[in-house]
Amino acid sequence: MNIGQAASVSGVSAKMIRYYESIGLVTSTERSAGNYRTYGEADIHTLRFIGRARAMGFPMAQIRELLGLWQNKRRASATVKAIAEQRMQELDARIAALSGMRDTLLYLSAHCEGDSRPACPILDEIGGEVPQEDAGLHTTRH
Repeated sequence: MNIGQAASVSGVSAKMIRYYESIGLVTSTERSAGNYRTYGEADIHTLRFIGRARAMGFPMAQIRELLGLWQNKRRASATVKAIAEQRMQELDARIAALSGMRDTLLYLSAHCEGDSRPACPILDEIGGEVPQEDAGLHTTRH
C-alpha cells in the first residue's frame, strides 16, 4: 500500500510517517517502480505501535527504546515497566505543575473585578507588579 493508505490504516499521518523515517524510527520502506513508498502489514503494525506510544505521551527517545524492546522477543519486561514508571513520574510532575498554574489563575481570577476599570490582579501578577493593597501576598496562592 502507498503512504496515504498506510496513514489511513495506521492512524499516523503521512507527514509523521515521513518524519519517523527521516529520524530512523521507522526503517525506510521499499519503493515501487515509480519510486513511491510501499508499506506492508509489519510496517503498519509498527506505525500503530508508535502512534499508541505517542498517544500515551512517550517522547521520541522512549518510543525508540520501547520499539526496540517490542521487537526484541528476549526483552525483560522489567525494563519496559521501568520506562513506563519513569514516564508516569514525569506525567505526575507535569500534572502537579499544571494544577499549581490552574490554582494561581483561579485565585487571580476570583480577585479580578472584571469590570470597566483598568485594575487587574491577573495582569499585575503576570507583569510582576504587586498592588499596594496586596503587598503581603505572593504568587503561590492556593
